[in-house]
Amino acid sequence: MPGALSPALFARAEAVLGELLRFSSAADVVLSAYFRRNPELGRADRAFVAELAYTVLRRRRSLAERCAGDVTSRRLLLAALACEQGLNRRQMDTLLRDPEGKWLSEAKALVRASLPPAVRCDLPDWLHALLVAQYGEEATEALAEASNRQAPLDLRVNVQKATREAVIERLVADGIAASATPLSPIGVRLNGKPSLAKYPLFLDGSIEVQDEGSQLLGFLLQPRRGEMVADFCAGAGGKTLLLGALMRSQGRLYAFDVSARRLAALKPRLARSGLSNVHPVCIDSERDARVRRLAGKLDRVLVDAPCSGLGTLRRNPDLKWRQTPQAIAELGVKQASILAAAATLVKPGGRLVYATCSPLAAENDAIVDAFIAAHPEFTPLSAGDILREQGIAITAGDRLRLSVLEHGVDGFFAAVFQRQ
Repeated sequence: MPGALSPALFARAEAVLGELLRFSSAADVVLSAYFRRNPELGRADRAFVAELAYTVLRRRRSLAERCAGDVTSRRLLLAALACEQGLNRRQMDTLLRDPEGKWLSEAKALVRASLPPAVRCDLPDWLHALLVAQYGEEATEALAEASNRQAPLDLRVNVQKATREAVIERLVADGIAASATPLSPIGVRLNGKPSLAKYPLFLDGSIEVQDEGSQLLGFLLQPRRGEMVADFCAGAGGKTLLLGALMRSQGRLYAFDVSARRLAALKPRLARSGLSNVHPVCIDSERDARVRRLAGKLDRVLVDAPCSGLGTLRRNPDLKWRQTPQAIAELGVKQASILAAAATLVKPGGRLVYATCSPLAAENDAIVDAFIAAHPEFTPLSAGDILREQGIAITAGDRLRLSVLEHGVDGFFAAVFQRQ
């Protein structure tokens, strides 16, 4: 928090939150644009504004209940400061107007346990109902609470350039608290969120920011040197770079995506990584001719499908307010089509991995079960066995279900198949 909680800085947070609550774009995009337009804000001020706004996004429903019918950006922020960040009346004196002191005392006195379940969980009613039907009331509340906490900053070590031990040693020497991630053998977890944009290990490609759960998807695919591999929904290429490093930059790795803008974001990361086996390809759709030409030729294909992203609420709390049941249904159609198209690339004996960062069965088990029924040539493999064979100690069955509650990582789902 900045040295003085000034009305001017609070007004900045109010302006940002007003933009965020329109839900016209992703929260991180809105924040980045605001900070670019206001370069006079220092690093501490930006951190304060961002974290206060994200606190409101995480706790929007329960904070609204504390607003006594006057749900404005101002009241949401004041309630967040007092009820979630623990500021006392003296610390907030410079911000409060005359009638607000009494209201804020009443807001702080409201007991969370007295709120309706969906409000207590800070979830929209439709999403709360889906999760309760899938996990039960108690587990849903625990999952929601864990998802409303800040996520740690995880790094992936580029094994082409460094070892995890050397990276941790360098980080600690530079005053950055770091430790090995418990699951990924190439992950590093930071205590805090230091700026890494100009850090030497980031600039030389030795490290990349990547959640530990996301890293495990690469070990499920288990690409080998000299193979032909595809990251079918590559996006900005975080998993592509992981796969390329696991292949020791040998063989051929296609990074397919329908967005030229997302693939363009891969280019500077690819340059830093030192990989020479990655081939970004912008396709029109999953049925693009450049995809069809590779039918039956690839050893391994990863489908990290477009999804609701609801497994990443620690980092993207706006998603629970921006998603809708209709959008989930539309995503299911798209996911099934993409998985079927990606499967055509896999050669006999090859491996296919389907993954999402969603906890919803509609995006996970429903898609996988339908795929198995329609494609008897693909045999499911045990995700847990594949990871344990590589020395990754994890309790997992045939399908990988990573949870912030159980594993402390983003919520990922994955299923693995082999083509007969």
